[in-house]
Amino acid sequence: MLKIALGVEYDGSRYHGWQRQKNTPLTVQEALETALSKLAVHTVATVCAGRTDAGVHALQQVVHFETNKQRADHEWMFGCNSYLPDDIRIVWVRPVSDDFHARFSAAARYYRYEILNRGVKSALYRNHVTTIFHPLDVTLMQQGADYLQGTHDFSSFRAGGCQAKSPIKCLHSISIKRSNDKITVDIIASAFLHHMVRNIVGTLLPVAKGDMPPDWVQSVLLAKDRNKAGVTALPNGLYFKGVYYPKKFGLPVVEAFKPFNESIETKPTL
Repeated sequence: MLKIALGVEYDGSRYHGWQRQKNTPLTVQEALETALSKLAVHTVATVCAGRTDAGVHALQQVVHFETNKQRADHEWMFGCNSYLPDDIRIVWVRPVSDDFHARFSAAARYYRYEILNRGVKSALYRNHVTTIFHPLDVTLMQQGADYLQGTHDFSSFRAGGCQAKSPIKCLHSISIKRSNDKITVDIIASAFLHHMVRNIVGTLLPVAKGDMPPDWVQSVLLAKDRNKAGVTALPNGLYFKGVYYPKKFGLPVVEAFKPFNESIETKPTL
């Protein structure tokens, strides 16, 4: 059997998340596995780097599957894309070694949350940003976010149904920037708890509005209590931006990971 890794881009607006579900065919995993199975001429099962919720997008989800079908990389990519709906695309294909696992080999993951900060929703990007009408101060927002960098117990930002074995994660970087009406929150961490990014954003918003001081974020973190944090931000502004794998696997590296290459390579994943 051959093991193959894929970089997958998708618009999650109309899907019920990544994971295949019994009560709906509208999942990214089902669409991808259906297309791959046609090309492989056998049933294909996929494993992803991180499951995304309903309405969440991906610029580079990483997936692996096994097959006994011999095809060139470009044949897998273009052939599979021909069977996929227009809102899902494979953007790269790489053969990988037997010890590669899309989820367990990942050393870090990168998410982006996009906010449109103006008084009117966008006609074009309404499903791809979260609109906040109240003015937001990104300087205060960054000050609050800085308390989250490092290795911590992120229980306060963990969804009730989270199945992760440990709430302790290493948050390598959280960077908040504004460009005109668009605010981006970029987060790189060893791994993420269920709803962790959306709960972090939901906690930073009261700080950005001036309703809470930046050090309130630290008190939320130390409380280790989900009830102390802010609301869960909407899913439509969230993007899975990429995954970092050790260099030995030879997979494409997203530019944002490069400042952390050495620390990610040498430290164990939490």
